[in-house]
Amino acid sequence: MNEEMKSLQKNEIWELVECPPGKKPVGCRWIYTVKYKVDGSIERFKARLVAKGYTQTYGIDYTETFAPVAKINTVQVLLSLAANLDWPLQQFDVKDVFLYGELSEGVYMDLPPGCMVSEKQCQKVCKLKKSLYGLKQSLRAWFGRFTKSMRAFGYRQSNSDYTLFLKKQHGKITTLIVYVDDMVVTRNDPEERKTLQNYLFKEFKMKDLGSLKYFLGIEVSRSSEGIFLSQRKYVLVLLQETGMSGCQPVNTPIEEGLKLCVEPNQVSTDKGRYQRLVGRLMYLDHTRPDLAYALSVVSQYMHNPGEQQMNAVMRILRYLKNAHGKGILFAKNVDYQSIEVYTDADWAGAVDDRRFTSGYFTFVGGNLVTWKSYLSRQPIRLFCDNKAACDIAHNPVQHDRTKHVEVDRFFIKEKLDDKIVELPKIRSEDQLADILTKAVSSQVFSKFLDKLGMCDIYAPT
Repeated sequence: MNEEMKSLQKNEIWELVECPPGKKPVGCRWIYTVKYKVDGSIERFKARLVAKGYTQTYGIDYTETFAPVAKINTVQVLLSLAANLDWPLQQFDVKDVFLYGELSEGVYMDLPPGCMVSEKQCQKVCKLKKSLYGLKQSLRAWFGRFTKSMRAFGYRQSNSDYTLFLKKQHGKITTLIVYVDDMVVTRNDPEERKTLQNYLFKEFKMKDLGSLKYFLGIEVSRSSEGIFLSQRKYVLVLLQETGMSGCQPVNTPIEEGLKLCVEPNQVSTDKGRYQRLVGRLMYLDHTRPDLAYALSVVSQYMHNPGEQQMNAVMRILRYLKNAHGKGILFAKNVDYQSIEVYTDADWAGAVDDRRFTSGYFTFVGGNLVTWKSYLSRQPIRLFCDNKAACDIAHNPVQHDRTKHVEVDRFFIKEKLDDKIVELPKIRSEDQLADILTKAVSSQVFSKFLDKLGMCDIYAPT
């Protein structure tokens, strides 16, 4: 607490003033947390002063609050490039990150609990000059301050992800992506990396965490084979807390051919527990494409889960018991700019409303990523196992039954003619996206996971 107060005073976060008439100061409180290392051991104990932002009033002490955070697909594309091009990955942490944000609104706060002031100042309040943890506009204020500094240093923001900053000079490139107070830098320009580090350490109170090991709750391991992402620690904690550490494991996250639906006389289950379990499982979707279809199925029944749905959730946990260390390997490939997409859809597979389930896998540079926007000099290869869809996309002749997709077809046809997209027909047994639209056998599931680059570096040899 003493260290926190010293930091607040050093950064001149507030000044003591008389509370203006009609102004209601926000409260504040101390929050105590324990910070852990990647291996689970205690790193340090931390005390933080947090404003009670829920007492703020829109239009009076805050207005806009939105600030972008790094997209996981951007992170994965960067990791694929780093693996293919042998770029180093360095991680930085900003200490007391929200204290750098400059406030444009007049925000008044009560004196912190335990704050030692003179008797004359006991009735005064803190007029905040900079943002504080807990304020609704804190993240926006910090990101605005950081963006201003990066632009002043010659970096530009990516149009597809504003948290990605780029600098090109002399044919070399340096990239920085930021998620609140965590930054990852990768580049092929060692001189610029050192210059950027010196600049950041001058502008902010920084900590060099060395090579990237842990980011957004994801473990990052690097070897001669490539870069491996997993959430093994998260899975083990989840299994322990749900009492499933000793459960009987299974080979697939969903039973082959299973179709869930809302039954008229279904046995009810604990709705709150169901929602919490599904919510925690969905966080694994960042590194576990093998769970994507099963999670999409169980998440459709958050409002009205039954015993059948709960059993499906428990099966996912049983599968994790068998595959707690699985993750994605970003291997080194020759063609780092190639883009390939596998796409599939079922036919009215939902029992309740006969809706479709569609899915796609995107590979950038031979590695599986959740891709959104990427520039390539080569055509994107969109693998499809539906011959009719391929014919309609290539064939300029329209039919009455395809008029409802005419606008979309012309868009796709234009990209095909311009050689931006290729649409090769593949066999259904080679359609990787099958595991995103239906429950398949354990043999098919295992075969496709190998092709997706999923492996388990923690598995016994």
